[in-house]
Amino acid sequence: MSKYESIKLENQMCFSLYAASREIIKLYKPILDKYNLTYTQYIAMLVLWEREKASVKDIGKYLHLDSGTLTPLLKKLEVMELIKRYRDVNDDRVVIAEVTEKGFRLKDKILEVPEEIFCKVNFPMEKAIELKKLLDELLELQ
Repeated sequence: MSKYESIKLENQMCFSLYAASREIIKLYKPILDKYNLTYTQYIAMLVLWEREKASVKDIGKYLHLDSGTLTPLLKKLEVMELIKRYRDVNDDRVVIAEVTEKGFRLKDKILEVPEEIFCKVNFPMEKAIELKKLLDELLELQ
């Protein structure tokens, strides 16, 4: 075994995660294009649909995104009238994002997305559940 075995690309867990993530996200594009959403906008809306409203800081924490990425994304969702942003009445340093009526209507239309993606991936359900569990465990370590 070569002393360079550990630095071969094929032996890098990070590369497998990166490449698989990119390929899965590519599958979302044509589906989300119908709703005029990017993948990152979609996952931000998923957070907000679950909570109805959340601080920008909390959204960033859930999505593992920094404010430099999240702020323009939320501004775009606001321009699209899917959310509204405002300062917390108790602490004006805190910005809240809240789903609008138009945003909630989109939630009902977009229900097909997870099933469409699962069909495109064509991965056994048991393996998908196990992979999700392992990835969640990995994220908890960070």
